Amino acid sequence: MSEAREARRDTVRKGLRRRGRLLAEALRPPVGGLGGTAAPGGPNGESVEPSSVGGTVPRAPRLVESPVFVLSPVRSGSTLLRVLLNSHSQIRAPHEMHLRTVHVRLDRDFSAAAMRELHLDKEELEHVLWDRILHLELERSGKRLIVDKTPPNTLAWERLRRCWPKARYIFLRRHPGAVVGSLMNRRSGADRAEVLEEVTHYARRLEEAERVLPGLTVHYEELTAEPARITGEVCDYLGLEWEEGLLDYGRRDHGPYRPQLGDWSDNIKSGRVLPARPVTPADTAALPDELRGIAERWGYPVAD
Repeated sequence: MSEAREARRDTVRKGLRRRGRLLAEALRPPVGGLGGTAAPGGPNGESVEPSSVGGTVPRAPRLVESPVFVLSPVRSGSTLLRVLLNSHSQIRAPHEMHLRTVHVRLDRDFSAAAMRELHLDKEELEHVLWDRILHLELERSGKRLIVDKTPPNTLAWERLRRCWPKARYIFLRRHPGAVVGSLMNRRSGADRAEVLEEVTHYARRLEEAERVLPGLTVHYEELTAEPARITGEVCDYLGLEWEEGLLDYGRRDHGPYRPQLGDWSDNIKSGRVLPARPVTPADTAALPDELRGIAERWGYPVAD
């Protein structure tokens, strides 16, 4: 009996020592130190970059170094821009991918420690996964460039920059009054105050991104009025030759049009570029001061 008890105690002591080692590992300062400098090298001594601003681990190599992101408020014409670009022979622009909602879970108490020994943390693991998703979609398409037009990316542009420091951006603007009107029409029983708050939040974040990130600014109204000129400017920005087939997006398969994946209205299903809904002075006057100011900064006329 005493031998059995001693064996159990020895097992408990070993377990406690193991837990202590794991706790010490979890509390160990991150690779690169708290100052945010990169570690001397990756697992094989290669030069590496931090995975984030003040990064905690080296940034893993990316399979897609320079993806393109369309940043815009919701209901701003990003699906139209997507299908036009997806009609190019060298551009893959799939439905909204919502990468920011795709997460990695480290289930066990030793999972983080095991990944840290591979110079990976939870954020960088997610970045590697997101990058692989883009690469897989690009390989399947046989094209050169991939464009993601998920509007909520606008709310997480800092994370995109951390994941892909060499990403390129297209900033898509639409008159805030038109965005508000479109949301009110789309959502049954929508509360106008909540819609105004949502549109204001998106517009603020888009302006923040435009101040920091390199990119091309496009207006939805100009895209619908002069699609050849605007898509030509986008192709120039991306380093591609413009193709006339971009304007005939209805002849190509762009995947399903359904909620959560992009616009699913009759307009987008028509296969034609239709004129933007005009915004009246009354629409603009009904906006709160902040949104009217944003509209003015974006070049839209604002009545006194």
